[in-house]
Amino acid sequence: MKAERLVILDWDTMAYNAEELSPKRFAPLACRMDVYGLTKPEETAARIGDADAVICNKVLITREIMEQCPNIRYIGILATGYNNVDLAAADERKIPVCNAGSYSTDAVAQLVFSYILDHYEQTARYIRAVKEGEWHTSRTFSYFPFITQELAGKRLCIIGYGSIGKKVAKIADAFGMKIAIATRTAPIDCPYPLITVEEAFTQADVLTLHCPLTEQTKHLVNEIRLAKMKPGAILINTSRGGTVDEQALADALNTGKIAAAYLDVIDKEPMTAETPLNGAQNCFITPHIGWTPHDTRARLLDITEANLKAWLGGKPQNVVNCV
Repeated sequence: MKAERLVILDWDTMAYNAEELSPKRFAPLACRMDVYGLTKPEETAARIGDADAVICNKVLITREIMEQCPNIRYIGILATGYNNVDLAAADERKIPVCNAGSYSTDAVAQLVFSYILDHYEQTARYIRAVKEGEWHTSRTFSYFPFITQELAGKRLCIIGYGSIGKKVAKIADAFGMKIAIATRTAPIDCPYPLITVEEAFTQADVLTLHCPLTEQTKHLVNEIRLAKMKPGAILINTSRGGTVDEQALADALNTGKIAAAYLDVIDKEPMTAETPLNGAQNCFITPHIGWTPHDTRARLLDITEANLKAWLGGKPQNVVNCV
């Protein structure tokens, strides 16, 4: 069975160039397939048109879009998050919304530890110093003006204990870090001590966020909590930008209240010159790359293709709404 017409609305969010990953893999699953690099909000309804299957990453599929495109029977999300889709409207129309959960667990945990190692090992700083000739003039065989520290014994507090939080904890365990977990729902058989969010801020040498963005977690990191952190602590955010009050974090960094922040997500993406964290002291920002290793995105496409096939076979999988 095939979809009558499949529309992919924002393929450019999946592949940086045409040679890297191709949407052609979806073509056999539809009588007709239309692929767009990016789609503006005012273009969405016209591009979907009479399509019965839609795949997108960040394009908003609102109630109004569904009303204007009554043939939609399936929405596939090229991501774990699905807040770009009006689930209530999809429920009313019995449209399954299918996501790709946990595809990036290893990749995001890997990025978290690249941050932690960068901070405590100062590798990039030392490589830069060697390139600039500083080792050439060293009085001794070993040149170590930048203080490095062992991870063993450092206290890692993890807020959110889903698949990524669990993976980060497992890696930290191998390094001999002291791990504590703050999570809304007490996990079963958690091998690490459970603490409150407030305790996480006061106890952490490294505080890393792995929670969704909700009304409860918006600005979870704020002026009051940052003031309670150790001066040598670092903050890591690979979850959602909105969990951090960016002005409060910039102030905390610029006044030395905490040692550093490593962020892969910010409130408004892509970053603009107006971002409060732009130029903040010891603030290290990567451009939302946690999910982007090539094999990670290939896995995401495998899941998205399998989701579409399952729907075509009458047994939708990874459905996030109440259909």
